[in-house]
Amino acid sequence: MQALARLSRFVGNTFAIWVLLFAIIAFFAPAQFTWLGKYIVPLLGVIMFGMGLTLSKEDFREVVRRPRDVAIGVAGQFIIMPGLAFILTQVLDLPPEVAVGVILVGCCPGGTASNVMTFLARGDVALSVAITSVTTLLAPIVTPALIYFLASQWIEVSASAMFWSIVQVVVLPIALGVAAQYLLGKRVQHGVAVLPLISVVAIVAIVAAVVAGNQARIASSGLMIFAVVVLHNGLGLLIGYGLAKAFGMSVAKRKAISIEVGMQNSGLGVALATAHFSPLAAVPSAIFSVWHNISGPLAATVFRRFKDEPRQDATPRA
Repeated sequence: MQALARLSRFVGNTFAIWVLLFAIIAFFAPAQFTWLGKYIVPLLGVIMFGMGLTLSKEDFREVVRRPRDVAIGVAGQFIIMPGLAFILTQVLDLPPEVAVGVILVGCCPGGTASNVMTFLARGDVALSVAITSVTTLLAPIVTPALIYFLASQWIEVSASAMFWSIVQVVVLPIALGVAAQYLLGKRVQHGVAVLPLISVVAIVAIVAAVVAGNQARIASSGLMIFAVVVLHNGLGLLIGYGLAKAFGMSVAKRKAISIEVGMQNSGLGVALATAHFSPLAAVPSAIFSVWHNISGPLAATVFRRFKDEPRQDATPRA
């Protein structure tokens, strides 16, 4: 079990490499991965179940202890990224299916990888986890509503159908994970040790399935979508940091808010696009999944150099 845990830590620490490697392999050998397409929703459910196993009462107490900080992060998540997505689709005049895909990933809640990136950035991890938890639990209502409001000009959107999809692939697996943790107690910790390995395998499989299933479309419009995704993600990180700074937050909190805003649950975007829209609409989420696992570590590396500013009311030491 210890060897498996070590392997899990290694795979988790090299997450971005595996995602990028298998995305490239799936692009050049799509026939080997297209069969994974029918397993996208169950794979996302596995990831969300793992998230439920790691949640604790302390994570939810953080919401009560610091409601202002959490509210700023949640509002930033559900305003900045959807707003940026809509603006980019208008300014760049994206094709309808691509525009829907960009808006879809922008309306998703924060991704669980953001908590790891916040830790690596020496940010406020407790705040990051609290924001991720709240945005994920709000997603069944907020995400369909935002998509309906922003994307219905291009395509018919059934907010009720998307609500039930998110409940099934996000809320129920998380609830089962929390229940398993409560019932099994400390015994569940053995399983938690290998969660990074399971999550990486699941996300790699989801990305490979979408890339393989859309190889021709990616070949023709992949560079354009990649550029939009990079711009979307980068602006999210910058504006998220600026939002936290505008509210007078500490540097550690700014890092957490920035990473929470910039990193999305792109796996959910893939699942929703596959179930409710078109295969091409899933491509921005798949590319986002690859890119934010590259930009996240890069941002964390830069943020590690940021030091907390001294408080103006602090008394100088002799």
